[in-house]
Amino acid sequence: MAGLGVCVIFVAILAAWIYSLVDFEKPSINELAQTESLPYLQGAVTENRGRILAVVTSHNVMGDSGYKTGYELTELSRAYYVFKANGFEVDFASPKGGTPPVVIDDGLNDFDYAFLNDEQIQGKLDNSLRLSGVNPDLYAAVYFVGGKGTMWDFVTDDSIQNLVKTMYQDDKIISAVCHGPAALVEVKLDNGEYLVAGKRMTGFSNQEELTIIRDAREIFPFLLEDGLQANGAQYISGPTYLNTVVRDGNLITGQNPWSVWELSEEIIRGLGYEPIPRKMTSEELAVQVVEHFHADGVKAALAHWNSLEASSGEKVPSNFVLLHGMVAAMQFRVDKAFGLLWLIESKT
Repeated sequence: MAGLGVCVIFVAILAAWIYSLVDFEKPSINELAQTESLPYLQGAVTENRGRILAVVTSHNVMGDSGYKTGYELTELSRAYYVFKANGFEVDFASPKGGTPPVVIDDGLNDFDYAFLNDEQIQGKLDNSLRLSGVNPDLYAAVYFVGGKGTMWDFVTDDSIQNLVKTMYQDDKIISAVCHGPAALVEVKLDNGEYLVAGKRMTGFSNQEELTIIRDAREIFPFLLEDGLQANGAQYISGPTYLNTVVRDGNLITGQNPWSVWELSEEIIRGLGYEPIPRKMTSEELAVQVVEHFHADGVKAALAHWNSLEASSGEKVPSNFVLLHGMVAAMQFRVDKAFGLLWLIESKT
């Protein structure tokens, strides 16, 4: 009984410590943001450099689980503004056409709200092009947006297979983020080989999937990392829920939603242009802090945290760091969990 009492006291103290680290200050986000008021777009390229096709899923339920799904809003909205700011028009397409299902998670920023508030953008999305009618010759690049629905319709859609094969063999940019690389798993080139065979690439990892959905192997047709590797991809996994972008020639992939900004700008580079300057979001700064922690420990991460806030004038959200501490605990990486908690304690 004494041992149980000690455990209860320890858990209570730990819970109180974690609670004390939570930042309850509401982030400064403008839910009424408009496209034309985004500072990033004030310096947008005015010449028309071509068109990019953004493809989203039409699938709205996760297998037999009953869980609703669709494309991930932030993976489309943020990439959209990078493409527009750098002189590219963007068309939306989906396997079925029309209004695609969407998943809107927490953590939206001004870009996401501006995207939602833009009637022209939403009108185009409500009338997304049916993929079977898309002419690949019109586009310099294709971008496959993530969302768990892609694990069903992206993999089996003949129009996607044909579009990817045609554009890839025409030396155009093929890009995808998070679950978006599901579109590439089964694509075969004219030589009969899988497009992904031998390619360095990434996508939502098994670890990321199973951390969120413990029974993912029973719900999904397959796990993305497994599917890519089965067809010969040299799958590259970065740290869980942090930015990782991999480029292999004209194939550009991002591991998860936190990879969208860098991925989008790498697409611009792949198209032959240097992306226009962009102020990093507070979430991106937080990602950098956690990356420094994993690479060099608490002291280096704290120094980088202070440096970022001093140079950017932005507050790095500590709750993002705390979230990664909780993820580490869920993965039984106790040293990482306590290290991230101590990092926040040291900062405060």
